[in-house]
Amino acid sequence: MTEASENPFRPEFFQREDESDDSLFYKEPRLLVHIDEHAIAAIGEYFSEALPHDGLILDLMSSWRTHLPEDFVKEQLVGLGLNAVELAENPQLDHRIVQDINTLPGLPFRDSCMHAAVITVSAQYLTKPIEVFQEVNRVLEDHGTFHIIYSNRMFATKAVAAWKALDDFQRGQLLTSYFAVSGGWEQPKMLDISPKLGTPLDPVYIVSARKVVPEVEA
Repeated sequence: MTEASENPFRPEFFQREDESDDSLFYKEPRLLVHIDEHAIAAIGEYFSEALPHDGLILDLMSSWRTHLPEDFVKEQLVGLGLNAVELAENPQLDHRIVQDINTLPGLPFRDSCMHAAVITVSAQYLTKPIEVFQEVNRVLEDHGTFHIIYSNRMFATKAVAAWKALDDFQRGQLLTSYFAVSGGWEQPKMLDISPKLGTPLDPVYIVSARKVVPEVEA
């Protein structure tokens, strides 16, 4: 079990080249994928194994694709993202919410209502990661899981300085520190699920953790 620790991050860690309103940058829908088909397949396979079937799942920083396998059986998939058109084009979403969590990190859900949450290739844009991780912890049920999927692709002007200064392994450590500082998580796990086909492909990494169950005093 991890309790929230003192925040070691200085504000400049989360500065970006482009500090304009994110809603302006993402105003035009981008109906394209940012990783190759092999990376997408690896993510789908991971989701199939790691996410609860028949569960309520939150796709945070969502877009027009969630990369769940087509035959994945869920109760509901809720997408929260910045662009209404992209969310509308995502056929796997059951509910869609337009919200900029860099401006408003509070999530519009009741406590302990989600079975799992994911962020797919977007964690590099979080300017208030500790607040977001705390909110995800709040809305997850006991033992609910939070899965951060990342690669080496990004819109460089919108990625935070700390992310751009690190290599892929160090980025996993950064995400692990978000879990540690926000508190309420079991020890995070780091995985490299990059496709191994003998040719240069987009890498895929996972950092995930399970929400702890509060101890009940006797």
